[in-house]
Amino acid sequence: MQKKIDWSKSASIAGLVIGLLVFAGVAYASSDAHGGGMDKVKDLWLRIMNFTGLVVLLVWALKKPIANGLNSRRQQIQDQFDDLEAKRTEAERVYKEYESKLSGIDGEIKQIIAAAVEQGEAEKQKILDEANRAAGDIKRQAEMAIQYELAQATKRLREEIAEQAVIMAEEIIRKNLQSEDQVRLVEGYLDKVGGVQ
Repeated sequence: MQKKIDWSKSASIAGLVIGLLVFAGVAYASSDAHGGGMDKVKDLWLRIMNFTGLVVLLVWALKKPIANGLNSRRQQIQDQFDDLEAKRTEAERVYKEYESKLSGIDGEIKQIIAAAVEQGEAEKQKILDEANRAAGDIKRQAEMAIQYELAQATKRLREEIAEQAVIMAEEIIRKNLQSEDQVRLVEGYLDKVGGVQ
């Protein structure tokens, strides 16, 4: 991309400028009405030659540094352009990557929600299972307590019934017992006691 400077074209332009200056000088010198026009033309011609020599000398002396400076600046601009192009390409790649991530985010959100619902259902089932197990334990404990209380109540009821039966039997015996029955009971009791000894 580096352009070469066309020095022949530059020299033609410089020659044209010098020619115009010479023409202007001659016209200026000829317009002078006093006879010193030739001296002025000669003076102008020397000045033009000095200026031309100076321009040629400057062009020859500064051609390489200016060309190097311009080439260096052009290279810097090209490097900056390449760097900007690389950054633009990287930015496009990152943009496309994020765009694809954004397009897939709906699916990810649905997956996260589905996973959360599934986890919630599992937790719900776990809580229900634990509640059922705890209810079963409470029911078994209640049944055991009921059985125990029932056994205790039955035992107390039998004892009360036995006591009442004894009391009733004593009353019946007192009412129905005659003196002969009393003698017989005492003798039977004494026989038993005597037989035990």
